[in-house]
Amino acid sequence: MMIQKIANIVEEACKKETNYFGYGIWKYHIVNVVKYVKLMAKKLNTDIEIVEIASLLHDYASIINYDFYEKHHIHSANEAEKLLKQFNYPQEKIELVKDCIISHRASKLKSKESKEAICVADADGMSHFDSIGSMFYLAFFSHKMNIDEANNWLMRKLERSWGKLSPEAKEIIADKYHACRLILGSQN
Repeated sequence: MMIQKIANIVEEACKKETNYFGYGIWKYHIVNVVKYVKLMAKKLNTDIEIVEIASLLHDYASIINYDFYEKHHIHSANEAEKLLKQFNYPQEKIELVKDCIISHRASKLKSKESKEAICVADADGMSHFDSIGSMFYLAFFSHKMNIDEANNWLMRKLERSWGKLSPEAKEIIADKYHACRLILGSQN
C-alpha cells in the first residue's frame, strides 16, 4: 500500500509542468528502473521493498526541482527520508533506502555498500538501454544538442551505465548494450 502511494506521488510530480524532464521520465525511466530492480532483487536475493522504494525515489529531487539535478542523488535521499517519515517508516530502513539512492549514479563512483544499493544502481543503468528514444529527446530538446553531440553524449552515458553494472546485470542486458553500440555507430 505504501509503495503504491509513493509511486503515485512520484508519478504526479512527473506530470507537473515544473518538471524539467516531462512525464517521459516516469514513463520511460522510472517505470523501467522499477522493472529491473525487481528482477535484480530476485537475482541477488535482496530486500525488494527497500529497492522498490529507492528506485521510485532515486531521481525525485531533480523532478520536483531541476536546481537539484547536479547533486540529485544526495537531494533525492533527503527527500526520500522526509517522505518515508510521513509513512512512519522505520529509520533503519530509511537509511538503507537513502544509501541506495546516494550510490545509484554512474558518474559519481560511490561504492555500493549493500546488495540493495547494487540492485538500484544496476536497475538505473539497465533502464537506459530500454529508452534510447527518450534519451535522444533529452539530448535534443532539453540539452539543445545537435545530432553529433547527442550521439556522442548518449554513447558516453551508455558506456558509463554499462561500466557500473554488476556481472549479473550485464548478463541480462548484454544484447541491448551491443545493439545500442551498433545503432549508435560505436567503432569499438
